[in-house]
Amino acid sequence: MEKKEFYRLSLPHFQQSGQSYFVTWCLKDAVPVKALSAYKEKLYNLSSEINTLKKNKADENIINQTKIQYYLIRKKYIKAYDDLLHLQSSSIVDLSKESNQRIIIEALAFWEGTKLESYAYCIMSNHVHWVFKVFEKDNNDQPIYLQDILHSVKRFTANKINKSEKRTGNLWQKESFDTTIRDDKHLSNAINYTINNPVTAKLVSSWEDWKGTKLFGLSNY
Repeated sequence: MEKKEFYRLSLPHFQQSGQSYFVTWCLKDAVPVKALSAYKEKLYNLSSEINTLKKNKADENIINQTKIQYYLIRKKYIKAYDDLLHLQSSSIVDLSKESNQRIIIEALAFWEGTKLESYAYCIMSNHVHWVFKVFEKDNNDQPIYLQDILHSVKRFTANKINKSEKRTGNLWQKESFDTTIRDDKHLSNAINYTINNPVTAKLVSSWEDWKGTKLFGLSNY
C-alpha cells in the first residue's frame, strides 16, 4: 500500500490507508504558534536523521536509539500541547456551544461507513479529539488518506461555523496533531483520553455528562 508522508509546520505526519489514528486539532488562537516551536524543530530534525540513517543503511541499534529519542520528545510535545489547550480561558469562538457542536458532529459523521469508522470523539471549547480508523479504499477503489479527510472536515466546519458566528478568516490552526494507533492497548488509551478530556479539565464529573462526547459501540468503557 502506498504511504503518504508529508511535513507541515515542522511536524512529520506518516499516513497509510487502513490505519487507525488519534487526532487533535484546535482553534487558530488556542495555542500560540511559537509556543512549541522548539519541540517541532527537534521532532523535524530527529525525523530527518532517522530517514538519513535508513537511507544509508545504518546499524539498526543506532536507528532504534534515534527513534526512542524522537518518541520521548514527541511525548513531551503532547504534554505541553495539552497543557496549553486547557490553560486558555477564551477563544475566537466556543466550539462547545450547541450550534457549533452540531456542525462539527455533522462533519465527523459525513464519511462514516464509507471512508472511516469512528471510535470516539470529544468536542471541547477550543479543540477537538477524534479516534477513528481510515478504510483502505473508498467505493471507487481509491486509497483513503487521513490528510484528505481532515481537510474536508476542517474546511466544512470552518465555513459553517464562521457563517453561524458571523465572522470571517481562518478558524483552525493549519497544523493537526495525529498519532498512529499502534495496538489495542494504544487504542484503548486514546479512547479513554478522548472521552475523559472534559473530566480531566474538571468541567464534568463523568464523561457521559459532556454533550460533545461520543463513544461508538465499544464495551468496557
